[in-house]
Amino acid sequence: MQRVRTSLPYFKEFGWDAEVVTVNESYSPLPTDHLLLQTVPDYIKVHKIKALNRKWTSKLGLGSLALRSLWFFYAQVNRLLKQTRFDLVYFSTTQFPVCVLGAYWKKRFGIPYVIDMQDPWHSEYYQDKPKEQRPPKYWFSYRLNKMLEPIALKHADGLIAVSANYIYNLKTRYPEIKAIPADTITFGAFAPDLAIALKHEHSFEPLLSKNHINIVYVGRGGYDMHKAIRPVLEVFKQLLLQNEDLYGKLKFYFIGTSYAPAGQGKPTILPLAQELGVQQSVVEVTNRISYFHTLATLQQAHALFIAGSDDPDYTASKIYPYLLSKKPLLAVFNEKSSAVGIIKQSAPKASVYTIPANDAATQAGIGALLSAWAQGSFDPVETTPEFEKYSAKQLTLKQVELFAEVLKSKQQVKPI
Repeated sequence: MQRVRTSLPYFKEFGWDAEVVTVNESYSPLPTDHLLLQTVPDYIKVHKIKALNRKWTSKLGLGSLALRSLWFFYAQVNRLLKQTRFDLVYFSTTQFPVCVLGAYWKKRFGIPYVIDMQDPWHSEYYQDKPKEQRPPKYWFSYRLNKMLEPIALKHADGLIAVSANYIYNLKTRYPEIKAIPADTITFGAFAPDLAIALKHEHSFEPLLSKNHINIVYVGRGGYDMHKAIRPVLEVFKQLLLQNEDLYGKLKFYFIGTSYAPAGQGKPTILPLAQELGVQQSVVEVTNRISYFHTLATLQQAHALFIAGSDDPDYTASKIYPYLLSKKPLLAVFNEKSSAVGIIKQSAPKASVYTIPANDAATQAGIGALLSAWAQGSFDPVETTPEFEKYSAKQLTLKQVELFAEVLKSKQQVKPI
């Protein structure tokens, strides 16, 4: 949704007329944010479809929005393709099971399709992890993803991904798509969103303490982020032991860490803080918050922290709102993550470290930064001209260039 939303204002400028098919927000258990519609141009046609009621499908263990909406996507897009000549179907979602429809529409209507891999679909990452570190219903989702991914990917005409490794892994796994157009395109920075968030910040629930120096992370949690978070909290613990009055002013927030429905999320960061004995200075809010609530909260923070996964393919799409906020920033990622280079190029004043982040120089750097923050010294992050190439407009241009390449190279498929 996020990539499409920030691309819609620019598709027409680059010669593409887009129509959107999406599930009506009333069928999603996640928080809704109607402010998102303010950035969608009025001329864009948006077709909202139904989904099976989660209240009933959850009794069968099927809460996935993708599975609940699959039939409705099939029916709506069939109608559109019968009525109007479209050049391309573009799947940009993490509800990956709907992508299997691309193979059907290609066979039925002769229309090519592009898949945007914002996360891995089928992955072996959790196979060697203990049960408590695996996502809910992992046994089922692992097998479902393993079955559905090849159906969608083997017939795809183009690939976009936030990580080059995603493309490499998929082309290695499926030789059938080795020659199709593909490009690594991160999510774009969309500056108008900040103005909207600030205009409406009074309508969001305040989440931060007025009596502390607040260091904020907003995004998913998970045990795979412990390697990035642990060294920061370990350094913080040592500082607390040296001067509790000074460093006790710092409070770390981890907000929106679970994808579970509100009230049902399990903390994954607070247990680490408890293990290290710094839980009094760490707040974990498992409930997701809306996108603009996130932006407003980042603006209200004294400083920001981005924790990356230990997965080298992980690229945090959230880095652009962090950089646009121009707040002091501490980031810890796997050294192979593309986020490291993006932040270093775009915001030289940001403090970026890589996992395992336990060497003396890194610990000293983190300690010096936390010490400065505790004493009220905040060095704003300024973006360089290099940051422009990560703007939503420039990355929309990269998308349509790939679309054009797909149309140029596609083999005509005779509809049945």
